Amino acid sequence: MYEAVHAHPDGESTVARFAKTAADYGFEGVVVRNHHDSRAEYDAEAIREEYGIDVVEGLEIRADDPQEASGSVGNYRTTETIVGVHGGTNAMNRFAVESEKVDVLAHPMADNGDVNHVLVKAAVENGVRLEFDLSGVLRTSGGRRVRVLQSLRKLEEIVGHYDAPYVVSANPRSHLELRAPRELTALGEEIGLSTAFVERGLAEWGRLAERNRRIQSESFIEPGVERGRYEEES
Repeated sequence: MYEAVHAHPDGESTVARFAKTAADYGFEGVVVRNHHDSRAEYDAEAIREEYGIDVVEGLEIRADDPQEASGSVGNYRTTETIVGVHGGTNAMNRFAVESEKVDVLAHPMADNGDVNHVLVKAAVENGVRLEFDLSGVLRTSGGRRVRVLQSLRKLEEIVGHYDAPYVVSANPRSHLELRAPRELTALGEEIGLSTAFVERGLAEWGRLAERNRRIQSESFIEPGVERGRYEEES
């Protein structure tokens, strides 16, 4: 199972610190998902060797509108293993699920965002994973926490109906916010997400990284020359 993290300067902890803690907690890997305007500097291979945990190079594109997001996806798709889009508005959610070059729609239910049957069908068609972001359950209270729970249950119902692809994350910005897989599955049980559901969502980050690495390897011909990379689907 993998966790997807916001490392310094997007978060408070370095990639290495995240990796060490994640390894101690029993994760197989971490995905570095910093926003594209707050990139982390790190040596993924060195960290893998030191802590015995996979480090996946990725990013989360945060944009004001779909046109800006589209340009960023094009810029980063060929260099990053996992590319996500920061959702939370209907326009950005729709853009993400309709783009076959996007791997993950992050935080689709945040802020004013919502997900309906049309968007989920598009996510299925284009292989875009919808994120179950558990940070609001872990780090909010009162009415806000109630709204987060309601949105997660709605998302689970529609994802389950269409058997849509998804990932699960606690969205940590510090190694202190990391939770072990067993803690996340226990939390899931409390809020109506089965252990198997949460485990599958945590493991999906790793499956996605493996698939994209294979595509990158198979598409590479020589520097500057590639075959079409994201035409096949898992």
